[in-house]
Amino acid sequence: MSKAPWWRGAIIYQIYPRSFLDTDGDGVGDLPGIVERLDYVASLGVDAIWIAPFFKSPMADFGYDIADQCDVDPLFGTLADFDVLLAKAHALDLKVMIDQVLSHTSDEHAWFNESRQSRDNPKADWYVWADAKEDGTPPNNWLSLFGGSAWQWEPRRGQYYLHNFLASQPDLNFHNPLVRAAMLDSVRFWLDKGVDGFRLDSINFCFHDAQLRDNPPKPKDKRVGRGFSPDNPYAFQYHYYNNTRPENLAFLGELRALVDRYPGATTLGEIASEDSLATMAEYTRPDRLHMGYSFELLTEDFSAAHIRGTVRELEARMTEGWPCWAISNHDVERVLSRWGNGDASPQLANLFTAMVCSLRGSVCVYQGEELGLTEADVPYESLRDPYGIAFWPQFKGRDGCRTPMPWSGDDAQAGFSHGMPWLPVPEEHRARAVARQQGDPRSVLNGFRTFMRWRQAHPALRWGDIAFIETAEPVLAFIRRWQGEALLVVFNLGVAAVEVTLPLPGTPTAIDGHGLQAGTMQDGVLHLPGHGAWFARLV
Repeated sequence: MSKAPWWRGAIIYQIYPRSFLDTDGDGVGDLPGIVERLDYVASLGVDAIWIAPFFKSPMADFGYDIADQCDVDPLFGTLADFDVLLAKAHALDLKVMIDQVLSHTSDEHAWFNESRQSRDNPKADWYVWADAKEDGTPPNNWLSLFGGSAWQWEPRRGQYYLHNFLASQPDLNFHNPLVRAAMLDSVRFWLDKGVDGFRLDSINFCFHDAQLRDNPPKPKDKRVGRGFSPDNPYAFQYHYYNNTRPENLAFLGELRALVDRYPGATTLGEIASEDSLATMAEYTRPDRLHMGYSFELLTEDFSAAHIRGTVRELEARMTEGWPCWAISNHDVERVLSRWGNGDASPQLANLFTAMVCSLRGSVCVYQGEELGLTEADVPYESLRDPYGIAFWPQFKGRDGCRTPMPWSGDDAQAGFSHGMPWLPVPEEHRARAVARQQGDPRSVLNGFRTFMRWRQAHPALRWGDIAFIETAEPVLAFIRRWQGEALLVVFNLGVAAVEVTLPLPGTPTAIDGHGLQAGTMQDGVLHLPGHGAWFARLV
């Protein structure tokens, strides 16, 4: 029906390997566990998987601190295990995307171990080093997203090094062409193995301001958290100089040129900047990234106005690129808790899925969304996330969305592991285990599958343009158009039934089969049940 590349309009299922399935009993999920459950993933009706980092790492930030970009950490398995995973996924017609963390490494990476030894070794300029001020304090006021200064003292060199994240995650110096070439080599390694794409972690953090200028202060009323704790001093600055530098655009061009040599391969950039929508538009222009996503729908603001305004603004700015949306991931509170306001019903869970998967763009779905999992309340003594430990109790970190997948409601560890899981399995997740939902036609899981199959049959939802209709809260309405087909989409985001009259450019004919609580139209008035939806063709 379309010659569009596979990633346009794709549903990408995010796997957090530590918490997916453990096959060796050490309490941590692994690559063989993913292989064992790929048939389940394929049954969901998704197009691709994105696997969070499984590379060699000391795990200070659970894989986002990489010690070797071209090897698998023994905790997760071997390169041979990855080859098996790739082959099985492709046999099931699933594309495979992997994380690439380009802006920084682990402090246990061989490059950093060499760089920190002196100011004149071959890797001396591979990381961002700077002298102290006259009083011994850091070179400037840049802050780490995890709290405190972004500079760490290294006595062997008598200098500070930059870390935008943990102190154990030193930033690479992308002003050095040898660094850029080395990182492109690591991308090439996985392309040669046959991966279909990359999710690029914090891709706007590669370059820093070479002059090391101070970031200006941000007024109190502008300190809005985007993916970080609201009481984090990181929000006190405009981050103009420690990320999203103009030099990054040329590097994105180099990256795209490499990826384009592998037909079908794609790039998806994670973007968190002072104006993320503008950066997404800029980063997804031709010859840069294929797709970009930001945190705009990962916040606590759940309203028709917010969703409509966010998508409209991006559509106005992103005239050449392609968006990717997400309402949950491994860094934020699960959407059913964040947006549900105490309601964790199957109807609401399926409404969230249908809403985000009906927007123009591709979609990242986080493991467990298809089960309607809620945020886990992990006690302090069980916390593993350094971010949560540092900011507890005001902010409990990211462990609550990273707890193990519940496969069985009856097994000791919900079928995730024969050992003690790295994070506890919440009791409330057992009722939503895969085995308990499989045979229930009204379950979230089967509702998810029904909608994904239905969506595949409607090309306007995959590739069409989008135009919103002005509606009062809590109704969200828009039209998707593709090759002469116009599809009307209406959601009631509220719990109470509503009636709405829509100014339509044609006569609507209802379409069923989507599995949601459907509305009805009588005498031009649309009646929508709470958390209901209406899909119709306009003729």
